Amino acid sequence: MTLFSRFSDHINAALDQLVARDVLPEGLERSAISVEPPRDAAHGDIATNAAMVLAKPAKTNPRALAEQLVGELSQLDEVVEAGVAGPGFINLRLADQSWRAELELIHARAADYGRSATGDGRRVNVEYVSANPTGPMHVGHCRGAVVGDALAALLEYAGHEVIREYYVNDAGAQVDVLARSVHMRYREALGEDIGMIPEGLYPGDYLKAVGNALAAEYGDIYVNAPEGEWLVPFRTHAVAAMMDMIRADLAKLGIHHDIFASEAELQAAGKPAAAEQWLREQGLVYDGVLEAPKGETPEDWEPVELPLFRSTQFGDDQDRPIKKSDGSWTYFGADLAYHFQKAENADELIDIWGADHAGTVKRIKAAVAALTGGAKKFDVKLVQMVRLLKNGEPFKMSKRAGNFVTLADVVDEVGKDAVRFTMLTRKADAQMDFDFAKVVEASRDNPVFYVQYAHARIASLKRKLVEAGVAAAEPAPERLGEEELALVKLLAQFPRIVEAAAAAREPHRIAFYLGDVAAAFHAWWNLGNDRPDARIILAKDPELTATRLYLADGIGQVIRNGLSLMGVDALEEMH
Repeated sequence: MTLFSRFSDHINAALDQLVARDVLPEGLERSAISVEPPRDAAHGDIATNAAMVLAKPAKTNPRALAEQLVGELSQLDEVVEAGVAGPGFINLRLADQSWRAELELIHARAADYGRSATGDGRRVNVEYVSANPTGPMHVGHCRGAVVGDALAALLEYAGHEVIREYYVNDAGAQVDVLARSVHMRYREALGEDIGMIPEGLYPGDYLKAVGNALAAEYGDIYVNAPEGEWLVPFRTHAVAAMMDMIRADLAKLGIHHDIFASEAELQAAGKPAAAEQWLREQGLVYDGVLEAPKGETPEDWEPVELPLFRSTQFGDDQDRPIKKSDGSWTYFGADLAYHFQKAENADELIDIWGADHAGTVKRIKAAVAALTGGAKKFDVKLVQMVRLLKNGEPFKMSKRAGNFVTLADVVDEVGKDAVRFTMLTRKADAQMDFDFAKVVEASRDNPVFYVQYAHARIASLKRKLVEAGVAAAEPAPERLGEEELALVKLLAQFPRIVEAAAAAREPHRIAFYLGDVAAAFHAWWNLGNDRPDARIILAKDPELTATRLYLADGIGQVIRNGLSLMGVDALEEMH
């Protein structure tokens, strides 16, 4: 149990005492009570809104209730000062021993410091990336891949069971186009001059290897064969090759999925038809005619009866067709069935989508609500595109894929850590500029450098200790001064940051927090430049040196834990 969760228990125990004394009625809802650091550190170490939350349902004055709570909390050995602020907020100042104990807890729990059980083992399916299997990953997929992977790690750390899933769109027209593109490369591999790749096909050189493999396997039997003979085997081979390429691209970012769910297999198993039948039985799918398009109606538009899902019952603008006029499934129909399948094996669903899919959020949320009876929580996180820059100017990388910059290009240029950390330095739904010069810059303006440099500096202390010839000693946490205890107070926030970030589904909060920790550490380190007594290594005081190293190691542990959630390495040295 960490400090803030412990004080949450203290506050609940104090409230129980007030209930026992009939100051408060029984059964008041306490879920909105917060226990957190005050906005201004001068006000204390812990603040709670308990009196503000409970006063109205208890039909009492919030400040009067706060005074009663302060009376209870003041009796705790850890509390040296308790007071009421404003209309009823409570501020507590803790004894120094509380912070020393928290530092000891950081060392004791090590990699598990910050790990939480708030997820209570609930199974969450996080689907992310899910790029069409028609080529290598491009830079547009990069941010969603990192956000999804970091969110999955964060939820796992917060006590959820996590399924990392990739939906392979291998049943649409785009994979037929892929097969036709590969057929041209197959003919090219057999010596034919194919000229320019026709408009509408995929032009990238990455398909040459697939064509070569097919030529080696089949020889020339499909060169002049009708499309109906080669389309399916070429499509199957090409999709498999593209997924191997995609997995390799994702591995460059340290990303691995648990499940690759195939749309083609979903349809072959009759899942969309089963979902339609179930929805019809619930009265949620009916045969009807769509309204004519708004504005100028196309000359070739004809009203056609289609199976429609009653998405308006769930907040959508209009009912949505699940099949086309030719009987094939719409994208929505297939997606509806896919989410039905995911919901069978998870308590919660999270989709990470590009912002260009914002228009489909309502209908998919409506579908999941219908299919699960509202019993399964479903969230869609939209990720904005990334603009590539270098020194503030638009940067055009070589496009080895044919017409786009690949994810592998970006990782090869600046490294996995710079890509992952930078992608998490803003909220996912905010626009982002990725400046190739800035993300490798050795300055405090580059957050990934600043955080990794803090960890490397901490690692260097052991080497400096040997060089200084300081005698071995046991740390004495009681010798930590006010400046050092302020650092411990910042470290103690890590567990609640993890819980809050997981609850909000916002992994970027970890990056923000690590930036604060790095800045505080560098400021502490730099104190020694002006004040020799503030240096971490003091040759004439082995005990104080051991104590400050103990604190530095605690800072390093929290940085490692946070970077691990982001999929970023904690470096021992930087050159």
